[in-house]
Amino acid sequence: MWLFKYLFTNLYRAVQTPNGRQLLWLFFRYAGRPRHQTGSISFNNYRFQVPDALSFVWQFKEIFADESYRFNTTATHPVILDCGANIGTSLAYFRQTYPAARIIAFEADPAIGEVLAKNLRDNNIPDIEIVNKAVWIDEQGLDFGTGDADAASMFSDTGRRRVPSVRLRDYLLREPRIDMLKIDIEGAETAVLTDCRDALAHVQNLFVEFHAYIGHPQTLGEVIQVLEAAGFRYYMDSNQGRTRPLVNHRYRGNDLMDLQLNIFAYRP
Repeated sequence: MWLFKYLFTNLYRAVQTPNGRQLLWLFFRYAGRPRHQTGSISFNNYRFQVPDALSFVWQFKEIFADESYRFNTTATHPVILDCGANIGTSLAYFRQTYPAARIIAFEADPAIGEVLAKNLRDNNIPDIEIVNKAVWIDEQGLDFGTGDADAASMFSDTGRRRVPSVRLRDYLLREPRIDMLKIDIEGAETAVLTDCRDALAHVQNLFVEFHAYIGHPQTLGEVIQVLEAAGFRYYMDSNQGRTRPLVNHRYRGNDLMDLQLNIFAYRP
């Protein structure tokens, strides 16, 4: 029911833009498809291989229809670090919107990393440095579990293995200015941001997808403390729309998470 409620309550807004109309078409075409089956989806001028159609549609909504990652910059060649690039939907948006940007993309899951590289190659999305390693607090590797669609994380118990890692702080300190830092790393964000607390002064815009996993501490306060100490203003949004939250403790029935927030931080 939440899907149809979303469609009807947002119909007028959606039909006002080409990407909004494309989103409605994607919902009607793919919302009823079986979950977690690999296939191809055409959108705008791209054709992407996707591991799960409905997850991709939600990505398209956030990235292309809502333009959640749009930022202002005066830089001729803005620098974008995309931590948790997944299958490359955000990279297609960044390259289309900021054609002269220098982009570094990080993806921890080896299988998703292969899909990411294929999507960029097949769609002629050029000049993106791909780092197929987990963003973390050191270079010692990270125990990482796989999952359906975009559910892989350090908290997943399925198919756990150790994957190579990079220390994000090192990448931040190499750049005199970072125009956009996107962090969507499925639960590792609190540790990584805490490790980077003294390396954020030259970051102009920051997106964090915050996750709270059931059975683990909720660390939103730590993330906010880092952002405030670094001088950011911030805005938080949730697409949960949870009713009776003191009774209904799950994130859309998710067995792993009980909270997911989008945090947008920017320089005043």
